[in-house]
Amino acid sequence: MKTPYGSECEFFYGDYLRGRNREECRLLEAAGLQWDSSLCRACPVPAIKRANACEFIRLKPRIARPVLELFRKQVQVDAYCEKSRQSVAEPHIGCGQCHPLPPVFQVKL
Repeated sequence: MKTPYGSECEFFYGDYLRGRNREECRLLEAAGLQWDSSLCRACPVPAIKRANACEFIRLKPRIARPVLELFRKQVQVDAYCEKSRQSVAEPHIGCGQCHPLPPVFQVKL
């Protein structure tokens, strides 16, 4: 479903049927965090899910205030791969073990 800022996110839910105006982020609510629609503006989750469709990656969100932007809260994400059982440094790419590169892209010496 599309967020209030136009990006497609599988965790955003909006119920607008028959005059209702209920919106929620199921990723943040599952983590016990308070959601606000302004958090969708710079949320990295839709971009991560577009770039990495790995079924084993689990995202753990947190809400933080960056040093340079003291008044605006942002969503930050930690990723964990359940297959390789390790923390993922770059969630857009993945752990590197679940989906190895095909032999066409490997460098031959």
